[in-house]
Amino acid sequence: MTVDFEECIKDSPRFRAAIDEVETDVVEIEAKLDKLVKLCSSMLEAGKTYLTTNKHFVSGIRDLSQQCKKDEMISECLDKFGDSLQEMVNYHMILFDQAQRSVRQQLHMFVKDDVRKFKESKKQFDKVREDLDIALVKNAQAPRHKPHEVEEASSTLTITRKCFRHLALDYVLQINVLQAKKKFEILDAMLSFMHAQYTFFQQGYSLLNELNPYMKQLASELDQLVIDSAVEKREMEHKHATIQQRTLLQDFSYDDSKADFNVDAPNGVVMEGYLFKRASNAFKTWNRRWFSIQNSQLVYQKKLKDVLTVVVEDLRLCTVKPCEDIERRFCFEVVSPSKSCMLQADSEKLRQSWIQAVQASIASAYRETPDNYYIERLDRTASPSTSSIDSASDSRERSVKGESILQRVQSIAGNDQCCDCGQTDPRWASINLGITLCIECSGIHRSLGVHFSKVRSLTLDSWEPELLKLMCELGNSTINQIYEAKCEHLGLKKPTSGCSRQDKEIWIKAKYVEKKFLKRLGAVEVENDRKPQRWSVKKCHRNNSTTKVPSTRRKYRHEMGSASPAMLSSAATLERKFRRDSLFCPDELDSLFSYFDTGSGPRSLSSDSGLGGSTDGSNDILVFGAVVDSVTEEECEVSEDSSGEVETEQEPSDPEDLRELHPGLLMFRASRTRNLPVMAEALANGANVNWVNDEDESKTPLIQAVIGGSLIACEFLLQNGADVNQTDMRGRAPIHHATYLGHTGQVCLFLKRGANQHAVDEDGQDPLSIAVQAANADIVTLLRLARMNEEMREAEGPFGQPGDTTYLDIFREFSHMASNNPEKLSRRSVHFSNSCR
Repeated sequence: MTVDFEECIKDSPRFRAAIDEVETDVVEIEAKLDKLVKLCSSMLEAGKTYLTTNKHFVSGIRDLSQQCKKDEMISECLDKFGDSLQEMVNYHMILFDQAQRSVRQQLHMFVKDDVRKFKESKKQFDKVREDLDIALVKNAQAPRHKPHEVEEASSTLTITRKCFRHLALDYVLQINVLQAKKKFEILDAMLSFMHAQYTFFQQGYSLLNELNPYMKQLASELDQLVIDSAVEKREMEHKHATIQQRTLLQDFSYDDSKADFNVDAPNGVVMEGYLFKRASNAFKTWNRRWFSIQNSQLVYQKKLKDVLTVVVEDLRLCTVKPCEDIERRFCFEVVSPSKSCMLQADSEKLRQSWIQAVQASIASAYRETPDNYYIERLDRTASPSTSSIDSASDSRERSVKGESILQRVQSIAGNDQCCDCGQTDPRWASINLGITLCIECSGIHRSLGVHFSKVRSLTLDSWEPELLKLMCELGNSTINQIYEAKCEHLGLKKPTSGCSRQDKEIWIKAKYVEKKFLKRLGAVEVENDRKPQRWSVKKCHRNNSTTKVPSTRRKYRHEMGSASPAMLSSAATLERKFRRDSLFCPDELDSLFSYFDTGSGPRSLSSDSGLGGSTDGSNDILVFGAVVDSVTEEECEVSEDSSGEVETEQEPSDPEDLRELHPGLLMFRASRTRNLPVMAEALANGANVNWVNDEDESKTPLIQAVIGGSLIACEFLLQNGADVNQTDMRGRAPIHHATYLGHTGQVCLFLKRGANQHAVDEDGQDPLSIAVQAANADIVTLLRLARMNEEMREAEGPFGQPGDTTYLDIFREFSHMASNNPEKLSRRSVHFSNSCR
């Protein structure tokens, strides 16, 4: 706001109002500027504190980097980030210095100099204006009859008015200059400060932009570290559980965890552990030391950094014997030609182990040739930790279980190499896909999520028998024929084990998630352009090595209706013909069943049990047009005793138009015929494992697998998300069908997967009542044991044991028999009309 000079000369009310407004504005702007300067000072003080703390933080990072010099990855990361943060501190210092000069100093000088001068001019102006007002009053009051006073008043007024106009003009000039300078000073100060902010952030962006490639690389390495740590954690958990299970069987009154020894240990340490040693001084004190037998020498040490002390230079020249004539227990003596050493173990078992280890080492030293014996001497400065024996023990336990599983799975075609990159000796698997993987590809599969791939170790994890059979049924070659069907046509090159993780990840996602290489069902060509290609589902031929039962075919139907006396008689004869004793003796069954006594009259349980099914071998080769390769008879020759499958008669289906084929229908038909490759093909093409066939009583693929008698097909569907409790239009779940058919292995599988055995069908029948009516002792036993286990768990509450030991053992035994010895569960299921109606 400016003041007009003309109004100043007139000294009009407008001029005086403008002067008052300007003065008020100057007072307010002075207060605001003072406040801003003080806030800027506070900001700068806080910034100095921040910079000091930040410098200490950067110093701490560099100290940590020095501490982690041995880890190159951590050290490099901390050095780079520490240097970058130090640069940011420097940029902050520049920013705060600019704020000091542009805001604090510049605005403070404006307030101190210009505003102060304005205040001084205001005082002079106010005084002159007051003098003018007085002169005007005196001039007005001068009487006419006193010329002398009139002249004096007029003269004073003239001088005062001249002085007022002169000062007023100067004052107005200073006001206008101050207003203009105020605008300039404020804008210039803020512009300088914002330029400093821009420079600060621009420098920070440039610095971090240069650091960005390294941060991306580090993020990728961290992702791999997460995968590796998860694998290592799983291994450690398995090792922890193994050792914990082993320690539960030990007598905790003594530490017998190191009682084993190995003369042929790869690291040369036959045995190691703590022993008490009697000193050779006059006091005969006993000291606890870490002893080990290595390189035909007995040595000990107190701390890891201590030099090994040799007790016996050559074990061939000494002997060992127990000592029973001293007061201490568990003592034994190692005697050499020059001296003897009295040692004490923690238990009798450990003492015997040490004595046997010394004796075995002596015998081993005598078997060695002199040259070989004296070439290798003690050159270690410290003995290995106790984990050496633990690792050896774990390896032995793992070799019994893990290695046999690994060998069985890798013996399948294509499984000796990783399914996705071809690396040899894969030790991981995707259980729902049925393939083997290397550790790097398994990490990528794990990142896809369990809805795409469920990863499990072939050596570290426990494997259910039905899951192992499923892995052996599919394999890398079969799955790659499905998921890589178009690779050769598209001219794509599969990644190798030497490719980067990023290349493998791109390939795996394209293969299993996007399914770019899959030959879709709709892409099957029509032959000769004559008529649409048709398809049907048939069963594979199987050579049965077990003793064949008479080739009487059985058809399982829900529409039983009424049965003729001849049919009932034939069924009864068939049931007696294939009767066998239950796995449980009658007394054990009565003891178990008495817990669930229903009071419905006397029981008439048959001792028959097991999986029902025809074993006449009269099956056809499954042919599915051009969607998957035809399965040859050589590929399908699987003995029933090894497959664990029970086959029922497949009703022939009329050929259908391939163009009308639906993945869900293909899964439905393939589940009935136990053709796992076709099931995998249907799943790859988007089949819903819970697809409902409205034209066949709303049955699902899982129910079809039950009717087909395939335990492996059920396992495949369950691994890929099949609902174990989904019912058909008659209210019958898979466990109802398995019970009707007498498929003991499938009932066991469904119970393990959480099947609801309390659900009833449209006839009000639950699986237990069906099994009782069918006199199937094994299924009745499984169902009642499952109910007993449920009641026990409910009684114990949420903090009880996860399952009764007997219950778990029995179910584990049934699972092994269903997969490995199905002939022990083999029985014909006879269904009477009243039980199925």
